[in-house]
This record gives sequence, structure tokens and C-alpha cells, in this order.
Amino acid sequence: MRKRDKRCVKMALEEPKRRQRMVCLMSDEEQRIVDRYLDKYKITNKSRWLRETILTFIHKNMEEDYPTLFGEHDMRR
Repeated sequence: MRKRDKRCVKMALEEPKRRQRMVCLMSDEEQRIVDRYLDKYKITNKSRWLRETILTFIHKNMEEDYPTLFGEHDMRR
């Protein structure tokens, strides 16, 4: 067995283990679109790309829809 280098051990400690599974079904056409995109931009880790894409979209929407004390119309007066 080979020894683990310090970088490998450090990365394992920083990132939490992912234990929850999400399943998404796509049509053949949707799958071809995703595969074409991944090939075009040379993305090799599909699960990481999907996770980052989905979470980025959610985070962006949450920032735009933050709760305010007054409505937008009231603040613009």
C-alpha cells in the first residue's frame, strides 16, 4: 500500500461527505444536450458540474428574493 500524501488527507478533512442522493430523469434529447455541453467545454466531472450549477442557480435566486421590511414599490417612492 502506498502512503497518502498530506494534500489528500487535508482535502478529505475540509470537505464534508455527501450522503444524500438526488436522482433526476431526463429525456434522450435533454441528455444529448447535456452531453454535448460537457464535451464542448471539456467538463469531465458531471456530478460536480450538476451540483455546482444547481446550487449556483438556487443561491442566485435566494439573493434576489431576500425578505424586506417594505415592498419594492414602497421603497421606490
